[in-house]
Amino acid sequence: MIDAPQIVRTELQLMAYIHVTVPREKIREVMGPGLAEIHSVLAAQGIAASGPCFTHHLHNPTDIFDFEIGVPVKQKVAPADRVKPGEWPAVIVARTVYHGPYELLGAGWGEFQAWIADNGYASAVDLWERYLSGPESGSDPSQWRTELNRPVTKK
Repeated sequence: MIDAPQIVRTELQLMAYIHVTVPREKIREVMGPGLAEIHSVLAAQGIAASGPCFTHHLHNPTDIFDFEIGVPVKQKVAPADRVKPGEWPAVIVARTVYHGPYELLGAGWGEFQAWIADNGYASAVDLWERYLSGPESGSDPSQWRTELNRPVTKK
C-alpha cells in the first residue's frame, strides 16, 4: 500500500493556497472548485504551477478537515479573493508514496504513522499530501499515487 518510507529534507517551496475547514464528507465537494479557483488566479497572473497540487492538513484530520488546498509555484502570487500566497517550509519529513484509491488513504496514513513511531521519530501536528496521479490520469485507482509527508523529529 505504501513505498518504503524515507527521511528527507524538503526545500522551501512557494505556493498559492486556499484555506478550507469542512466536515470530512464534504472534502470532495471543495477540492475541485478550490483547485479551479487557484488555477484561475494563477492564469490571470501569468503564473504556472510548478508541480502537483497538494493539501496541507493543519492537524490530524478528524470529522472536520482544517486544511489548505495548494499548488506549488516559482514566483510569489498576489492575493486574490480566497487565494493567498504562502510557503511550504524547508523541513525534515518522513515521506512515502501511497498507491491506491483516496478512500483507503486513512489506512495508508496509519501504516506510515506506525513506521514513523517504530523508527524513533515524533510527528509534528501537520501533514502534507501531494497528488502525483489520480482520477485525472486514469480510472484505475490502483494506479493512483499520493505522496505522504509528515514533519518529524528524532525522539
